[in-house]
Amino acid sequence: MKKFSTLLLALTTAAALVACSSGSTAGNATVAETTTAAAGTTTTAAESESSGNENTDTEEESNPDESTAPESTAAGKSTESNEADTVDESTEETAAEAEAAASVDLACTVRVGSLKGPTSIGLVHLMDQAENGETQNSYEFTMVTAADELSSAIVAGNLDLVLIPANVASVLYNKTSGAISVIDINTLGVLDVVASDDSITSIADLKGKTIYMTGKGTTPDYAFHYLLDANGLSEDDVTLEFKSEATEVAALLKEEPDAIGVLPQPFVTAACAQNEALKIVLDLTEEWDAVQGESGSRLVTGVTIVRNDFLNQYPDAVTAFLADHAASAEYTATNPDETAELVAAAGIIEKAAVAKKALPYCNITCLTGEEMKSALSGYLQVLADQDLQSVGGAMPGDDFYLIP
Repeated sequence: MKKFSTLLLALTTAAALVACSSGSTAGNATVAETTTAAAGTTTTAAESESSGNENTDTEEESNPDESTAPESTAAGKSTESNEADTVDESTEETAAEAEAAASVDLACTVRVGSLKGPTSIGLVHLMDQAENGETQNSYEFTMVTAADELSSAIVAGNLDLVLIPANVASVLYNKTSGAISVIDINTLGVLDVVASDDSITSIADLKGKTIYMTGKGTTPDYAFHYLLDANGLSEDDVTLEFKSEATEVAALLKEEPDAIGVLPQPFVTAACAQNEALKIVLDLTEEWDAVQGESGSRLVTGVTIVRNDFLNQYPDAVTAFLADHAASAEYTATNPDETAELVAAAGIIEKAAVAKKALPYCNITCLTGEEMKSALSGYLQVLADQDLQSVGGAMPGDDFYLIP
């Protein structure tokens, strides 16, 4: 009977391990209640076994026929031995099942949020795999248009992983006192200088020019000012005209042949498609790399962050996501036709043909570990040097970066 108790506990352990959730209180309560109930059952079984032993001892002592006792005892031992063998086999099978169940704590529903844009492009293959049941994790994907929607959702515990702008991740880290960690860089720079002037081959060639862009007081503004300064120019050497939306800049580039714009992908590709004279004259990611040298800092657009509560409860599920994300990002580079169709189907870019043209310039990646830390910390330091509030009032600590 003690082995039956072990059986019950093994089954309970297996059930608890498989009961993977996103860390909700209700889910935890259910597992706790189940464990408590199982413990109660085990106690009852033990009490029953103890009672049974006492009854057997009494019967043996009161049996006056000593000549028949050995035969009865031998038969009882034979039956008990058969039962024990059966229980041993059952217990071994249950232990194996419990061990197998312990290895599937990955089989969680991981809730992932992303922005409708380049940061989601690296996910489309993973989205397709998840829909077809080809992933170890079970995934729920949410795509929105505003970063603050993702920030509030992960703070509230309604999402587990989100892909957001790099500086927003730092702001969120400071606001939550370190309740989130960054696990990868999903997109490097997506900003380009677009013009019809072939004479522009460096940042220095922008001196005396009027440049149209969006995002005054935001990361594109800070990054562009940094590049001007790194190339010996100041704001006095150029005229910056800020517009509220990238579509306004694209319209100006179409109407004014001599206009110069700073645009993100995929607006760059769309603008060039509307005006054959336009072209990418400067890739700001390449310009950033040129002035950084061997520092490791990169121009970063998007990162992936995780709730630390979720990370602590389901570390293997996060590890599995990183592997899935890396494979999905690699797929975008090696399968442009299929990726373009998936991007269009997801509504990120309306037409697959435009998506295919934009893909090489979107800098989709999946940087992790020390490489991620060097690239991101250097980028955030550039922003902090211009406006500390752009990173949340302080540079994030080392615990901000999840290093495997």
